[in-house]
Amino acid sequence: MGRPPMLWSAKANGLKASLMQRLIIMRHAQAEKSAPGGDIDRPLSKHGRADALAMGKALAERGLRPDTALVSSARRTRQTWDAVSEAMGDVEVHLSPALYNASSDTLRRAVEAAEDQAGCLLLVAHNPGVHQLAVEYLIESAASPGVMDKMSGGFPTGAAAIFTVDVAGRPTYEGWLTPHDLEK
Repeated sequence: MGRPPMLWSAKANGLKASLMQRLIIMRHAQAEKSAPGGDIDRPLSKHGRADALAMGKALAERGLRPDTALVSSARRTRQTWDAVSEAMGDVEVHLSPALYNASSDTLRRAVEAAEDQAGCLLLVAHNPGVHQLAVEYLIESAASPGVMDKMSGGFPTGAAAIFTVDVAGRPTYEGWLTPHDLEK
């Protein structure tokens, strides 16, 4: 009789689950309207940087510290991650050109490919893909009408949808946090 598979292993932020237990889907913070290098090079606005810093702090205060972050290689998503990460400690980061303006299917495949790398995974990417992916997870988990209403208004810049992931890998809605919520 062999040993059961380990569910926990030592990692930078303490114990890390071998299977993902939480997923945070985040849209980049507010960016400038244009940049000389085109859309991919748009930097965060001053307001966007402040929002990203506040969101990082708010997530960390709620115990939502990722082990791994998947980040689009666009300038605004990298800058969002840089600001968010100031409150996060040691996180393994994967920058990916494939996440730039990616569809929900592409984002889902990236999440699924990383699900055994982190107990808590943070995805930082772009609309409409992040919004569509969050809505798909809500539909798949039979979220309540009240929760669905929260997502019906879109996915604002800097917002984060938080999901608990069960042992079968099914995300279930846990929470919704926006920079606007932090101003209240």
